[in-house]
Amino acid sequence: MGRILKEKDVEAAVKGGSVYAAGGGGWADHGRMLGYAAVSIGKPELVSIDELSDDDWVATAAAIGAPASTTPWEMRGVDYVKAVELLQEALGEKVAALMVGQNGKSSTLNGWLPSAILGTKVLDAVGDMRAHPTGDMGSIGMAGSPEQMIQTAVGGNRDENRYIELVVRGATAKVSPILRTASDMSGGFIASCRNPLRASYVRKNAALGGISLALTLGEAIIAAEGKGGSAIIDAIVKTTGGAILSEGVITDKSVVYTKEAFDIGTVTVGKGDTASVLHVMNEYMAVESADGKRRATFPDVITTLSPEGEPLSVGQLEVGMTAFVLHVPKSIIPLASSVLDPTVYPSVEKAMGIDLVSYALNGVGSGRSA
Repeated sequence: MGRILKEKDVEAAVKGGSVYAAGGGGWADHGRMLGYAAVSIGKPELVSIDELSDDDWVATAAAIGAPASTTPWEMRGVDYVKAVELLQEALGEKVAALMVGQNGKSSTLNGWLPSAILGTKVLDAVGDMRAHPTGDMGSIGMAGSPEQMIQTAVGGNRDENRYIELVVRGATAKVSPILRTASDMSGGFIASCRNPLRASYVRKNAALGGISLALTLGEAIIAAEGKGGSAIIDAIVKTTGGAILSEGVITDKSVVYTKEAFDIGTVTVGKGDTASVLHVMNEYMAVESADGKRRATFPDVITTLSPEGEPLSVGQLEVGMTAFVLHVPKSIIPLASSVLDPTVYPSVEKAMGIDLVSYALNGVGSGRSA
């Protein structure tokens, strides 16, 4: 039987999702808005893949864009709902459940409001346990597929007449850039529903249990909150099964915003022989020691925490702040087929100028844990 998501689950999803955001942006307040709206107007239900029939349709609910406080973005909860409705119209059938492409400050909750209003289930599965810079990395093996897919996008700044509703069909790689363009035209952030796939395919290709893992982590954080920062950090380490890779003062931050809407660069924690260099493309993608030895690489979870135990996004980091670097190896998290797909890495490697694929695919079998 599924789990009805309640008010107390909203903060747990935001807090757990913020750790798995891996330094990525997103807004905790946007996540809270989606979650509280959902639990106040309906009964969003979290279900495992075993509660769906093999031929049930599962689509991905996502928010697209890299909205800065300087862009005129506006996205309402109803936009997520409308995106699902448009996809169902185009498909000609009901969508049984929604998954998300990644965990994050708000993305962990992207499927809740449509569930409350339309009755689609919130599937306990994600395209990637952690956040990532490109949609391909969470597309559960559809990135290079020639198969015709349906993708929808809804949202925009109403006052500036930027509101857009869009339905496109085509191979994922060809239509995904259209949604990014729509996001930009709408003001920088847009709700989408895309890639309806059968539950039998999702079972084999998604990171199963990804939402409940985020909720469990959030619950552990909330339970530790009265005991101070080090207790919260301990709770995060214990619950994720990870370790603190390094801690120290941020001594350098060289991150630039590119015209492709990515934040790319490095952050250095500590100095001298004990320094760690974090490689950034929106999220933390790799960590190297001072002598250039690789210590962590995507799809490992890599996150910076403040001494108070708050997950810090790249944008919050400033030279002089103290940060703890959390590392959860990929061997202990569920992995989706998209993070084991060698074709999703070249564009990111080119943008970052570092090798990811030989580390990311090293020592990983194709089996995915539930």
